[in-house]
Amino acid sequence: MSGNNADHFAVSHSSPFGTVLQYASWTVVLFCATQILLFLYRSLTSPLRSVPGPFLARFGRIYYFVKCALGRWEHDDIALHRKHGPVIRVGSDLYSIDSPEIVKKVYGINSKFPKSDWYDAWRSPEPHRWTLFPVRDMKLHAETRKRFQALYSMSSLVSYEGYVDECAAIFRKRLSEFAASGETIDMGHWFQCYAFDVIGNITYSQRFGFLDKGEDIAGLLKALHGVLRYGSLVGVYARWHPILYNLTSRLGMGGASGRNYLMKYVGQRIEQRKQEKKSGKNIEEMGQGDENAPMDFLEKLMVASQADPEKVTPYHVFMMGMSNIVAGSDTTAVSLSSILYNLLKYPDTMRKLRAEISEFEKQGRCGNPDVSFKESQEMPYLQAVMKEALRMHAATGFPLWRDVPQGGVEICGYYFPEGTTVGINTWCAHYNEDVFGSDAEVFRPERWIEAEQEGGENLKSMDAYYMPFGLGSRTCIGRHISFLEMSKLIPQIIRKFDFELEYPDRPWSTENNWFIIPTDFRLKVKVREE
Repeated sequence: MSGNNADHFAVSHSSPFGTVLQYASWTVVLFCATQILLFLYRSLTSPLRSVPGPFLARFGRIYYFVKCALGRWEHDDIALHRKHGPVIRVGSDLYSIDSPEIVKKVYGINSKFPKSDWYDAWRSPEPHRWTLFPVRDMKLHAETRKRFQALYSMSSLVSYEGYVDECAAIFRKRLSEFAASGETIDMGHWFQCYAFDVIGNITYSQRFGFLDKGEDIAGLLKALHGVLRYGSLVGVYARWHPILYNLTSRLGMGGASGRNYLMKYVGQRIEQRKQEKKSGKNIEEMGQGDENAPMDFLEKLMVASQADPEKVTPYHVFMMGMSNIVAGSDTTAVSLSSILYNLLKYPDTMRKLRAEISEFEKQGRCGNPDVSFKESQEMPYLQAVMKEALRMHAATGFPLWRDVPQGGVEICGYYFPEGTTVGINTWCAHYNEDVFGSDAEVFRPERWIEAEQEGGENLKSMDAYYMPFGLGSRTCIGRHISFLEMSKLIPQIIRKFDFELEYPDRPWSTENNWFIIPTDFRLKVKVREE
């Protein structure tokens, strides 16, 4: 019996199946050996072989992916730069930079560095569906931005103030109710409710209703956060985006599902406006009956499209409305949270800001309850507080990835070949002690006032490395609207309410999915005695 078994196995080894298995095994071994040799060859011959960084970062992008998934990359990035210097490897072809000397070269107005493939995960794989933020075609971006930047300019903000005032009044009412009940609230959530309703009002003359109910209206917050999580992680392996997008769309899950939901919502608002215009409803409210009446963002786009349909197509109307929702709420909510949180952690700054607001009110230069944007712009300490809060906690926490253009480039003594991906993380820039001083980790609004009074190179270097809304031609087009929302609300709530952190002796927790959102900004509200 044993002899027969031996003969059986001997025959099996010499069978066609055994031969195929043997060849397959050798193929796998040969493939692995080839990959190892290629890795060693590239590592030993690469001009970037001596760039420091974590050992695992030399093997693809898995190190960076895992760190991003853990949600604290902004802190990891700062720690790596303090350990290794201005240039660090975070992936086999990804390099994080912390050097003010190269800002203009990489992000300046005339920069030749296009956005990397990380941004592909923030758009639909369909070529005709694109938005301003992720588009990598530099010419298309420049043409589109030029076409619509007037809608976001400082001079246009006055037409949006009424929409902001309406939401600010409801926000104050909610805070008064919380003060009366004595309950502890998630202030980060309520700032997002405010920001979402403002952007809905500015864009569609229609608040979403977040401030009224305090809950996720129609699943918009869930959809948006799905988009953020998806883009942050899938962008690391952007080549898989078309497959993953289609898969998650079919399964109704993840960022693709969220993006589809938001696209559907915007399409419905546009169709609703078309029907209103056909029926003659709200014509005066939309600015048709009175040339001085406020005109919302959608109406301005539709008027422009009607005047020049080739220049402003129906897709442009859809795309810009979509961009407002995706980019216009979280950034403002995070920034508002940072302002109030830091004022509470540094009580002296709160006292100084309240004193300034009180003095301006005595002089008749500050409205009550509503504060105009013009009035807020004239308050130097308020402006310094906002600027410092956005330095301490920038809304975004990943490097602004760019591809090295044709011909390569030298950065901090290293030669980066064409196609290499490099980027500066806003958090690394804002905590650079060579630029912002040895107290860069301290919330000190006075640093901006002092630098402005001194003038000279100090202020120039600080402004040049200050990038809460990006830099150069890719600076956030909606940043002025965000400042409008913050500048008007902060003086109102600081003047009327006291706030008490639930856990004043510990730092808040945050999660980084591109936007760094506080997860436990909980506090109690009290009405201040006049």
